[in-house]
Amino acid sequence: MSIKKFIGTGVALITPFNKDFSIDYNSLEKLVEFNISNGIDYLVINGTTGESPTISSSERELLINTVVSVNKGRVPLVLGIGGNDTRSVVEEINSSSLEDISAILSVSPYYSKPTQEGIYQHYKYISNNTSKPIIIYNVPGRTSKNILPATTLRLANDFDSIIGIKEAGGDMDQYLELINNKPKDFLIISGDDDLALSSVNAGGDGVISVIGQAFPRQFSDMINFALNNDFSSAQSINKQLSEMISLIFEENNPAGIKSLLHEMNLCNDILRIPLLSVSPKLRRGILKELNKLIS
Repeated sequence: MSIKKFIGTGVALITPFNKDFSIDYNSLEKLVEFNISNGIDYLVINGTTGESPTISSSERELLINTVVSVNKGRVPLVLGIGGNDTRSVVEEINSSSLEDISAILSVSPYYSKPTQEGIYQHYKYISNNTSKPIIIYNVPGRTSKNILPATTLRLANDFDSIIGIKEAGGDMDQYLELINNKPKDFLIISGDDDLALSSVNAGGDGVISVIGQAFPRQFSDMINFALNNDFSSAQSINKQLSEMISLIFEENNPAGIKSLLHEMNLCNDILRIPLLSVSPKLRRGILKELNKLIS
């Protein structure tokens, strides 16, 4: 498959909830249309920002069906399926209905704290036992283990079905090592909104963004400007959004982005316990910054 469909701006969708904590599919439909209509390149379903640990398998199927129905084939769809039981991850991928899914985003094993060789063997097993393209997801702040560049590059060179990495380690030096040493057809996708522009300027392939679902046109334009070497225009947008990016990650993701989307009338400000809405102070800060951005 062509990896070009994942160059640019992907959005890590939230999962909107009703007051009774059931999934708000109407708001999800509205959010998906808002993002596609405003130029994002692909959507990620059931990732960290979608509160995937609290989503049941039956709910995930309905989430997929809802997004597919609204999308109507306009942009590629990526589905988050990962975990720390390697065989269960494979079983979950192979038992899921994936005909409308272009790739799997699979988080590095968490809690178990495997060695680098264990991480390698995890993705090797997934690659050898599933047919969908795999995007590695490195987010050491949540998994407690960083995937070192040597491990990522080894996987990139050994398995054609492992097509890229969503790198969310917050370390620009790690981005640079990956970008400078990766195989030609391997994607380095930023998972850090604050480093997205810097990573693309250095030769990365784009972003899977959180803030992008609130400002899809602006964020997509920023990444496209950078990909086309118009760094001045890209930097101008990045400067405009930098304070809001800091705010939405100040307490928790996705609490910050849900607070922002609520102020934009795109969803309720409701998360599933143990996650909670942002503090009143942060909510006021987000609203103040939003009013500056739209004034």
